[in-house]
Amino acid sequence: MSRVTLLLTQMDDVYERLSTRLRGLGDAEYFWQPTGDCWTVHQDRSGRWVTDYEAPDPEPPPFTTIGWRLVHLGDCKLVYHDWAFGPRTLTFPDLEAPSHAAEALARLDQGQALLREDLATLGDEEMDRPVLTNWGDTWPAWRIFWTMIDHDAHHGGEIGCLRDLLAATDRLRRDDGPPGR
Repeated sequence: MSRVTLLLTQMDDVYERLSTRLRGLGDAEYFWQPTGDCWTVHQDRSGRWVTDYEAPDPEPPPFTTIGWRLVHLGDCKLVYHDWAFGPRTLTFPDLEAPSHAAEALARLDQGQALLREDLATLGDEEMDRPVLTNWGDTWPAWRIFWTMIDHDAHHGGEIGCLRDLLAATDRLRRDDGPPGR
């Protein structure tokens, strides 16, 4: 099996798992804050939609919402694509945060489609070709895809866990407490 085929298979499998965990995501979950002081998606003072962010990350880093994680996944795909295979002009501040879950899901799908097309058009001999990252490092092309696959698996698991937590919390509220009490 070629390296391109192997990465395409892994990319598709992980993205399918992520997409399955995101099915039915609505605005209530997108904006849900399970704890105080979360980094989230919101309008700033000018009315522009943003995701909270600081560089460098504070120690300890704040807890992030489902919406923040979803926007982060989509934005990273778009920026990685742009710098490794596109015109190298896009920055994270250029991307206004989606104001609704459906918009964030569409951005995620758009980024996935761009990266998948990038990978599908490469031959195995191009997998080690140097490409740029948005922070100025040079990586072999395969590493862009490997990183995005890992990124989807990592944050997809977190999002799935948060959705499960919200559902369990809602059940406890409806049932007026934990079982056996």
